Amino acid sequence: MEDSPISDPSKAGQTHQQKASLAPKSGERPDQGTAPVADYEIPAADHPTKAGHEVSAGAPPAHEHIPAPPTSEAKYLHPILAQPPEALTGLRLEGRQKVAAGVTAVLKSMQFSWTEGGVGRGSRALLGLNQKNGFDCSSCAWPDPDEHRSVAEFCENGAKATASDADDKAAGPEFFARHSLAELSRMTDRDQNNAGRLTHPMVKRPGDNHYSPIAWPDAFDLIAKELNALDSPDEAVFYTSGKVPNEPAFLFQLFVREFGTNNLPDCSNMCHESSGSALSPTLGLGKGSVTLNDIHEAEVILIIGQNPGTNHPRMLSALQMAKRNGAKIISINPLIEAGLNHFKNPQDFMNPLRALGALLGDGTQITDLYLQVRVDGDMALLRGIMKHLFEAEDANPGQVVDRPFIAEFTTGFESFEQNIRNTSWEAIEEISGISRAQLLEAANIIARKQKIITCWAMGVTQQRKGVETIQEIVNLHLMKGAIGKPGAGTCPVRGHSNVQGDRTMGIWERMHTNFLDALQKEFKFSPPRKDGFDVVESLKMMNAGKTKVYFSLGGNLLAAGPDTEFIAEGMRKQNLTVFVGTKLNRGHLVTGKTSLLLPCFTHVDIDMQKSGHQMTSCENSMGVVSQNKGILVPLAGEMLSEVAIISGIAIATLGDKTTTDWVAMTENYDVIRDHISRVIPGFEKFNENLRQPGGFYLPNGPRERKFTTENGKANFSTTTLDKYTIEPDQLIMMTVRSHDQFNTTIYEYNDRYRGIHNERRVLFMNPADMAARGLKAKDLIDITSHFQGEERTVEKFVAVPYDIPKGNVSAYFPEANPLVPITSVAKVSNTPTSKYVVVTVVPTAVNNDKRIKQREKMLA
Repeated sequence: MEDSPISDPSKAGQTHQQKASLAPKSGERPDQGTAPVADYEIPAADHPTKAGHEVSAGAPPAHEHIPAPPTSEAKYLHPILAQPPEALTGLRLEGRQKVAAGVTAVLKSMQFSWTEGGVGRGSRALLGLNQKNGFDCSSCAWPDPDEHRSVAEFCENGAKATASDADDKAAGPEFFARHSLAELSRMTDRDQNNAGRLTHPMVKRPGDNHYSPIAWPDAFDLIAKELNALDSPDEAVFYTSGKVPNEPAFLFQLFVREFGTNNLPDCSNMCHESSGSALSPTLGLGKGSVTLNDIHEAEVILIIGQNPGTNHPRMLSALQMAKRNGAKIISINPLIEAGLNHFKNPQDFMNPLRALGALLGDGTQITDLYLQVRVDGDMALLRGIMKHLFEAEDANPGQVVDRPFIAEFTTGFESFEQNIRNTSWEAIEEISGISRAQLLEAANIIARKQKIITCWAMGVTQQRKGVETIQEIVNLHLMKGAIGKPGAGTCPVRGHSNVQGDRTMGIWERMHTNFLDALQKEFKFSPPRKDGFDVVESLKMMNAGKTKVYFSLGGNLLAAGPDTEFIAEGMRKQNLTVFVGTKLNRGHLVTGKTSLLLPCFTHVDIDMQKSGHQMTSCENSMGVVSQNKGILVPLAGEMLSEVAIISGIAIATLGDKTTTDWVAMTENYDVIRDHISRVIPGFEKFNENLRQPGGFYLPNGPRERKFTTENGKANFSTTTLDKYTIEPDQLIMMTVRSHDQFNTTIYEYNDRYRGIHNERRVLFMNPADMAARGLKAKDLIDITSHFQGEERTVEKFVAVPYDIPKGNVSAYFPEANPLVPITSVAKVSNTPTSKYVVVTVVPTAVNNDKRIKQREKMLA
């Protein structure tokens, strides 16, 4: 390839470019190239909108009634458990902590690193983590500083994820020979992860209850045989985890489209799909508009539906910097979280001027105003703030609302303004649970500021009206002119390390025409144009028996998705399930008739191919693409890189139907990047730019006030605020992570910031709600969800009194996922509503007779 640094050294990053001072600085707003077409909601003239997607894809409609699967009874029906075992591990309750990080975080980081990988291997891994010449953290997608990076450029959860990746224990053929799938399913999710790294390709054939070794060529041929036997390529589903780097993600979508389908669901469908669905039609790009330096410069930061202390701990350093620069922070969350309260920066212990204060004091106060909103009440809260802002504008014309910005850059303001003004304070207070006076306090913080950033995560995106709630966030920014300037903009905080990059690389069931045209030109084939299935649609099709092959490139859809037993039923109906992974998880055990378990490298592993030590790349939450180059020798075994696995399957499956040089791309990943540079806008000098310290920024229209919407303007939205009624004994549940967890990976049974130790099967409840049900702390309970007349029940949880709004409860996923109905989804994005589940709670003994009769009937 003529563009490759391998064939033309002049194309590589040069020595004079390798200076931190030359890295892009957000405050200067460097030219980032032409803003690409919106990557989520495409104008109807170009591509079907989501409204017509179900018809185009051939999937069951979202409103279709689907009976609830057996949930509490499933353990009696199937020897292989799809849900975590119900055995309790010994809850110890302590008080909720008020300070995040500090010395404890440092000690926990070292403990995990040295326990999993040993002192030498674990320490070396941490020293290379998030460094410019090292590897990218495989956990969250929070960005690294453009310039100086500390020796310890990681957080506690990043250390845990890296330690898990660097594990020196092996789960090889001997391990699987000792343990049947049924036995493995009775291990806790923590113990499955801690069993060690997968080292050899394994197969479970029809009728087997063990995985056994298989040679790589035989595994590739088995996959090819099953895929080529399908009546249609659309009978296969290809799922992707957000942990997958850009290069294998691009190859994966290329193979899938050359095979002939757009069935490319991914974890974005379950998390920030709502963000993209809201941002693209309003701002023109389904990504955030800020950089890390903007956080530091902001005057006001709103944090909505996010718990950075656990899910994105390095964000706390940026918030601390903002506070020291004078920013005010408003936190909006149903739970009071330690990371939104106070923060002790471990880096301060190395600063003589700050070490004593960091050791003895409470650290930095993060939140100035905490609004403890009701679950699903964020839209009403945002309307209340904006209603106050309009009243302030009436009293102070031209000082609160940025009318020059609105006139030049936006449309739809009048309808939006009328909608907000017409919303009653009664509805706002009732739905949000926040008083008019508290909302006035928030509005007063915002009123005279323009450097405003709003950060949000799944606490917003997984609501029933998550898309419209994010549109209200955009409305707030547009009315204030708080976008496209230093210190201001939108900040959806992504979860997995490359979940944003995977979408950029084409992992989406509805890629726009421009991308498919460029792919066709580059690889000389005709990509399918019919929409594929997203996660919920894929699960419906699998459960209905309309697909026959499920392929997972990383991830654990069984534990990440809604309605666990519904997913399990669908998996069991497949002829073949294929799982590419690094460690054992529960999703590998609930399989089709034949199943393959294929081990791959992690971010920390050295990937040596014919041309030498390979690097991959990831895109963080703020659109920076940087290199990932492993530094540890992989464990002994037969692991392959994700690139090699995908290429091997493509060669075996496509045969003479492909003209793509899969071998060249496997031998040298620069060749993959050359292809990407000609297909995806913003990557024109991919190989050259990737070799610059810290990587490079992708084009971002909203950051430059270039709105690539259909009309070329930023669009205000007029949303609908609905009040939902529930029965007197019902509660609204949301699912959350514990502190010793990242996504579906469970490191330990603790959640120390919330005072939970040695247990995960807990339900956080308001003390008044507990008293109304005759419950005391640590009582055993059963939880039943209610949706469209259907019930789903999980048993043997522990009631925990907690500071949460009355009428709301919270539980950890994946334990609570069986309660989330497959058909309860956010409008437009089709994201499961894990942040709005209607439940009832009773003492475990109450329903015993009823449950026994149900089980006897089913087993008969």
